[in-house]
Amino acid sequence: MNARDKDYTAADGGGPGGAADAGERNLAPASVSPHAPATPGPAMGRSRPHESARAQVAGTATYVDDIPELRGTLHAAPILSPVAHGRLRGVDAAPALAMPGVRAVVLAADIPGDPVLATFTHDEPVFARDTVQHVGQVVGLVVAETVMQARRAARAVRLDIEELPAVLDVRAAHAAQSYVLPPVTVRRGEPEAALAAAPHRLAGQLEVGGQEHFYLEGQVAYAVPLEQQQWRIHSSTQHPAEVQHWVAHALGLENNAVTVECRRMGGGFGGKETQAGHMAVWAALAARKTGRPVKLRLDRDDDFVITGKRHPFAYDWQAGYDDSGRLCGLQVTMLANCGFSADLSGPVADRAIFHTDNAYFLADVEIRSFRCRTNTQSHTAFRGFGGPQGVILVEAILGEIARALGRDPLDVRQANLYGVGERDETHYRMRVEDNILQPLIGQLAQEARYAQRRAAIAQWNAGSPVIKRGIALTPVKFGISFTATLFNQAGALVHVFTDGSVQVNHGGTEMGQGLHTKVMQVVADELGVPFERLRTTPTETGKVPNASATAASSGTDLNGRAAQFAARHIRDDLAAFVAGLDGCGAGAVSFRDGQVTSPSRTRTFDEVVRLAYANRIQLWSDGFYRTPKIHYDKQTLTGRPFYYFSYGAAVTEVAIDTLTGESRVLAVDILHDVGTSLNPAIDIGQIEGGYVQGLGWLTTEQLVWDAKGRLATHAPSTYKIPATGDVPAHLRVTLWHEGNREDNVGGSKAVGEPPFMLAISAWEALREAVAAARADGRAPLQAPATPEAVLAALSA
Repeated sequence: MNARDKDYTAADGGGPGGAADAGERNLAPASVSPHAPATPGPAMGRSRPHESARAQVAGTATYVDDIPELRGTLHAAPILSPVAHGRLRGVDAAPALAMPGVRAVVLAADIPGDPVLATFTHDEPVFARDTVQHVGQVVGLVVAETVMQARRAARAVRLDIEELPAVLDVRAAHAAQSYVLPPVTVRRGEPEAALAAAPHRLAGQLEVGGQEHFYLEGQVAYAVPLEQQQWRIHSSTQHPAEVQHWVAHALGLENNAVTVECRRMGGGFGGKETQAGHMAVWAALAARKTGRPVKLRLDRDDDFVITGKRHPFAYDWQAGYDDSGRLCGLQVTMLANCGFSADLSGPVADRAIFHTDNAYFLADVEIRSFRCRTNTQSHTAFRGFGGPQGVILVEAILGEIARALGRDPLDVRQANLYGVGERDETHYRMRVEDNILQPLIGQLAQEARYAQRRAAIAQWNAGSPVIKRGIALTPVKFGISFTATLFNQAGALVHVFTDGSVQVNHGGTEMGQGLHTKVMQVVADELGVPFERLRTTPTETGKVPNASATAASSGTDLNGRAAQFAARHIRDDLAAFVAGLDGCGAGAVSFRDGQVTSPSRTRTFDEVVRLAYANRIQLWSDGFYRTPKIHYDKQTLTGRPFYYFSYGAAVTEVAIDTLTGESRVLAVDILHDVGTSLNPAIDIGQIEGGYVQGLGWLTTEQLVWDAKGRLATHAPSTYKIPATGDVPAHLRVTLWHEGNREDNVGGSKAVGEPPFMLAISAWEALREAVAAARADGRAPLQAPATPEAVLAALSA
């Protein structure tokens, strides 16, 4: 029987003269306190520094490549396809094997398990076998004594490839019916009839580019063979459990033979949700062949050409609307460029469908989604996970409608917002029950002086022939939960040691977003101990098994709640124990600021822990949480896939140079809903970072493949992420004042992904500036809005 189920009586040492008294007499408190000075008051709701901040600033925080290498460690480098599509007729490894330090070449024939990765669709080979399907596809590995020996030798391997025609354009793929997954259609009402009856109609196309993750720490894995066919994998991954499964699958072992560990990542953004698994599998196969530990760390250029990106999308749309700009009917075709295999393209494209409404009620709508196969890298998860590709479309459509009617785009957006008690059901049949859109937008418009600034910009543009300005306010409504219901679960472990210090472990991974910090804050308050008494340990499959990816903005929601429940079990056990000591009910015992108080006595938490240990009370526990209320039919894409929605809005003002196409963001005002913030500093940092990363997607970050399928933008010299100079001096973030209406941990809401889409306001502002520069008032701007794209829109 677990300790938490026990009846605490005098026989267990809970009464006078029992073991508790003996423990109280004989267990002396520690004379020296090794922990940092405690900060009084609750841990949650305070702007505490990131738990690793000091170590990261000092350079002592350990990433995978910092782990001291075991004696005998070898290094691997990938052998890459130089063509986009071809028949692989042979591999000549002799030149590589003859080079200094080279110990092995690993190819598909060396895989003891399944030669196909353990993805849901089972459509991606571990190494290319009969065909190559994109430039940069990995054919095998060279393993050598040093990193540079391996990389030089990998380039010496000769590949015999018969080149075949390649599909590089998403519209060409759609025309050829080249798909990685079957098309999906979501429909409500009668959009054809609604379009026919609408007072006004518009139609158009839109192209939106992909995005490189550009995590500061590149893809890396370190595979260490252990005794009895067991393995330890150090992986920079958002999903250790999937890495465990993939490695075991490729090695022909059961999952229990593989342990995966991740202390932290130097950024992930979705790029290490599935694709970190490739590195781990490749390193493990090399280690198995050589019998020695193997590290695989991709060169930045190789990382660019091997790994997938945010999915580029192309759209065709028709919209019918009335004189106010309210949508009457909408038909949309989405073409998702998935690359050569499915990876996560199915749920990414599904979420794009879910978020085509963004903040707006769509009465009669049809959305057709095609998941197109091209001969490029297999595109994957990226912050927002398809949501941004849905949101940008409806915002573009409403902007076009506003310009066609000569109305303020904000008026058109407000005319289409979801209502309260009416017009409140999404096109996938989920009611919007927590709608705060109208008051949130109203507050931001007033505080940012939107109307006055818009009038001033119109006056500026009338007198400025070269520099044109634009301003836009766009909202976001983002659903929080994995759309695959089974992933909405989490586990955690909390250990209290006999000195009163606490250790926390959970299934989530830290990639700089502050997850471990927030979970520690939750546990500290649940136990009533100072935050400084807690430490977190690396995420490890041997501690919390079967954990979901740290993705979908649900890391704190899931793992924080699981850790809270684990801590609550311990607290309840200790409360029952103290109640036995003091002759009161367990509910009368409180835990706060490191003190445990009953109606008759106050003890330190450390003292209670020592007494409990002396009386054989369990001082550790697990916790498990599964998200309530959610359900979803993946065949019809209907149900309640999300536990709640996060909301926000941004006002962005921009300027463009009509002679060069250059643009600049002048000011940003954001009002964002994070519920009751667990850590305002971390949340504001996530909002700022999400906005700037979204700004990069829509303005500077352009992926260019040439006619041969080679990625031309494969390094910082050619791929431009936002720098400090791209961030305006005026970037104001305010947090919405209301807590989460659903029962979420600490009353908080997710913050990782929703702010990314606030940057769509910058793109819409650029379109307003383009329209102001054109005689016809149109804005045929594509994304990203590079200087070339702005010039093209001005002259189209």
